[in-house]
Amino acid sequence: MFKEFKEFAVKGNVVDMAVGIIIGAAFGAIVKSLVSDMLMPPLGLLLGNVDFSNLFVVLKEGATAAPYASLAEAQKAGAVTINYGLFVNSVISFLIVAFAVFLLIRAINKLKRQEQAPAAEATTKDCPYCYSAIPIKATRCPNCTSDLTQK
Repeated sequence: MFKEFKEFAVKGNVVDMAVGIIIGAAFGAIVKSLVSDMLMPPLGLLLGNVDFSNLFVVLKEGATAAPYASLAEAQKAGAVTINYGLFVNSVISFLIVAFAVFLLIRAINKLKRQEQAPAAEATTKDCPYCYSAIPIKATRCPNCTSDLTQK
């Protein structure tokens, strides 16, 4: 059983998949930082100084009474909250990752289509006597006047 697992683990596809997962995790972290650190602060500023990571609804108050100034304060008090601001950040992160994957798959499909395109049919052939290009249906070479039906 160990031998079979070793054969499976060292196959190219498994190694490629592992590299893809590692790069995907790193890409996810970069996109998360892009959304929470670069996109959401200006968007929150445009919407009137809204910090999306602190948007929440209190379902049940905690040990100290509401209102809570931040999500961290509400969680520290033990309040039960719906954190819709963090959800908005996650949705935007997902959309960015999904769009990046779409662009990658689109590029791969375009390359595959180019590889699979059949070669154009030849419209000319070489004269076996003078080696000049002539129409493929020609029976006599227009350059050397050789009869091409004999060959």
